[in-house]
Parts: sequence; structure tokens; C-alpha cells
Amino acid sequence: MKNLGTDGTFPGFSEKSGEKPGNVPSVPRFSGHWRAEAALAANTVVWGASFVLVKAALHDVSPVLFIALRFSLATAALLVLLRGSWKAPAAWKSIRAGALAGVFLFAGFLLQTLGLRLTSAPKSAFITGLMSAMVPLLAACVYRIRPQVSEVVGVLVATAGLGLLTLKGAAASVSAGDLLTFGCAIGFAAHVVVLGHFSGQMSFELLSVSQVAAAAGLSWGLVWIEPAHLAWRPAVVCGILFTGLFCTALAFTIQAWAQRYTTSTRTALIYTLEPVVAWVTSYMLMGEGLAGRAAAGAVLILSGVLLVELKPLGSRRHPSL
Repeated sequence: MKNLGTDGTFPGFSEKSGEKPGNVPSVPRFSGHWRAEAALAANTVVWGASFVLVKAALHDVSPVLFIALRFSLATAALLVLLRGSWKAPAAWKSIRAGALAGVFLFAGFLLQTLGLRLTSAPKSAFITGLMSAMVPLLAACVYRIRPQVSEVVGVLVATAGLGLLTLKGAAASVSAGDLLTFGCAIGFAAHVVVLGHFSGQMSFELLSVSQVAAAAGLSWGLVWIEPAHLAWRPAVVCGILFTGLFCTALAFTIQAWAQRYTTSTRTALIYTLEPVVAWVTSYMLMGEGLAGRAAAGAVLILSGVLLVELKPLGSRRHPSL
């Protein structure tokens, strides 16, 4: 989402004032930014729509085995579709960077799965969503990237909305499941930050393939941590096909490409739309309603995203615009 100069850099953009860009193809002003953020928003639609499908599939397959099958299918699909990308310059650097992102991606999925057994689904959704607040902190600590004022305010507003949307009743107690899920949020945040750092410098195709392949390998290596079971029923087959091809192969390739044109903080903020999409899907398919408090949370999430996109606080323009 960053607008480029003719030399592949961003005019007037320093590492101290925002994310350091890499060598990415020149795009017309505005077009790369909006296309990339629209693609990331589309990811939230795909992921949010998958909740009902995955919930049905997990009745007949153990969670870690499901993750392994999902990422293995995605890896096979990407190896076929992106087979020409292996000839890219500095291919091994892209593969190593993607594998690092894949480690954090798998850690997020694994810790979320383990934590969900020991905490409630609403708390899991809220704590996982805290990754949007962790991304600017990690980016600042690791890569010394300073977020914009609108980004920080937008993240805080969206996080408050996430709490209203997901948390019910007393949520002050902290369980072992909450701590595992907090680790999951750190893993997902690190994944976004790592991709944001490398996506502008390396082949996004190789980043996509290697991160998914790394997550698949780690999944098979740890499938023994739970009693594995699998019944090839229609819900399981549909769940593996949809999440493997669309939620994983397509979605993480889109993310690897899109983060060349936007900041990690904006990516994480857009991803807070996922629980909103999940509710809309649940309402349309299962008739699950949304209480007034949760509806207010959805409005706050959307407001947080708009704060970043419209920049009403008068903060400096993002270099991509």
C-alpha cells in the first residue's frame, strides 16, 4: 500500500517515521494502497465465513490434525501454482524469511487451539484480537517502526469494540487457557510484523509457499500432542478444502503480497473485522443474533478502521497515499 518512487523506494519516507519499504514494483498513486487493503479486508470475509464450517468439521477430526491437513493441502496447491517462483533472485533468503513467518503462524494456531480447550470462545476471540494492539508494539521494539497517531487511536478503539463484541459477564479471571491464547496473539502479531518486514524486499510468492510449508511441517511434527481421530465425513472434507485452498493458500498469499503496500499496524487493524464478519455469517446461516452491547462493539471496530483510513486526527500522511 505504499506508493513507490522510480527507484523502488518511497519518496520522503524515513525509517524513523514509518515502516521501511523494500524493493517492490512501482504502482500508480492510491491504486496499490487501496487494492492491497481491500484484499486484506477480503481475507477477513473468507476467514470469518469459515468459522461455522470449521466448527462443524471439528466434530469429526482432532484440531491439530485438521491444521496439518489444512496447511498440507495449501502447500501442495501453492507448490503447483507458484512453481516458477523458485527462480526468483535470492530465493533461499525468501524461503528462510517465509519459514520464520511460518513458525510464528503455526505457533498462533497451535496456542489458540490449546487455549480454546481451557477458556471460553468469547474470551479466546478477544485475546486473539489483541494482536492488533501488539503489532505496533512489536514493530516498534524489533524494527524501530513508529506508528502514526491515527493508527494507535484506531487500534485502541477497535480493541475496545472487540471487548464489547466478544466478552460477556465476568471476564476478570485469568486461566491457563487465557495465557495460552495470549501467546497465540503474540504469535499472530509476530507473523504480521515479520511479513511486513520482508514482503517488500523479497518474492511474496516464495514467502507464501515457505510460511505455509513450515506451518504444515510443524503441524505434522506435533500432531501427537492429542489423540488423533479423523472421520471422512462431508463436513470434514469441505472444511479441509475450503480452509486449505481459500483460508490458507489464497489468504496468506494475498497477505504476503498486500503487506508490500501497507504497514503491519494497518494490516492488523483490518483483521479486527474478522469477528464482525463471523457474526454476520453466523446470523445469516444459523440465526444467531447480536445483543445491543455486541452491536456497539462491531460499530467501534468499524470506527477504528475508519479512523486509520480517513485520518480525521490530522496526523501526517502515510507515504503510500
